[in-house]
Amino acid sequence: MEACPVFIEQMPKIVDMRRYLVMEESDFPGAMQEAITSLESRGHPFRGTQSSRVDWADGLNVKTISEARDAEVLLWVGCGGALIERNQKVVRATAQLLEKAGVKFAVLGREEKCTGDPARRIGNEFLFQMMAKENVATLNGYAVKKIVTSCPHCFNTFRNEYPQFGGRYEVYHHSEFLAGLVNEGKLTAVEKTGLKITYHDPCYLGRHNGVFDAPRRLTQLSSSSTVEMKQNREQGFCCGGGGGMSFIEEPKDKRVNQERARQALETGANVVAVGCPFCMTMMEDGVNARKGERDVKVMDIAELLWQSVK
Repeated sequence: MEACPVFIEQMPKIVDMRRYLVMEESDFPGAMQEAITSLESRGHPFRGTQSSRVDWADGLNVKTISEARDAEVLLWVGCGGALIERNQKVVRATAQLLEKAGVKFAVLGREEKCTGDPARRIGNEFLFQMMAKENVATLNGYAVKKIVTSCPHCFNTFRNEYPQFGGRYEVYHHSEFLAGLVNEGKLTAVEKTGLKITYHDPCYLGRHNGVFDAPRRLTQLSSSSTVEMKQNREQGFCCGGGGGMSFIEEPKDKRVNQERARQALETGANVVAVGCPFCMTMMEDGVNARKGERDVKVMDIAELLWQSVK
């Protein structure tokens, strides 16, 4: 959309075509249908998960907003953070960093539902609007002003799409908020890892919302050796999980996540840093398929920072 010389906005047109197929023709992949059904019945797209919205906080002193009405910040956990076991570690690290910095924060807990982002990207506009209105009513009922989330999809939805439904909030991706705490001296890195880190830009954080520097600031605090992939920042490359694609199986010879993993591995990095629960899932799968005998990990920027400050 940025490069087109005659300003053709391809993405909105693709979403409109999806809306027609989904809402008029009921014609879309079965795995996406399962995600939509789960959104309708359970408030999240992950059919079959056994986790609850609060399992990630086990052993932590995290309060719900109904218990802590004086909380300055709402930590929006998101479906990917709360219900995928690997990403629960990311949310725990984020919560521990907020606590260490003395931030008064709370979560919605069991009252939290999906923002509706997957429904809109897949093409079920009716379901998205229904979920958006429900969430806005809940957030406004608690007089929420400031939201921090580790999911760029939630971040984009709150920032750019909820205002039309009456949901106007001060919204931060966790990389932005944590970088701010570092700048204020509330978090200090005491030890850097000797591992080389490369950072993967999530599409809905970077290219859609222009947040490039804050996550890199955190990786530089966490390691004395950072390196960029060939495609980065405005020229970044998708992990393969956006637009509802994380809910379907791609052809084995055309997997986007494996192509991005190849680019990451070419840098010689030991750690691929991410800032998105969908990127975490897709990049771990891609790196594990491509790394061979190499020891390469995928970690969220909050996990890296928590290692450095504790």
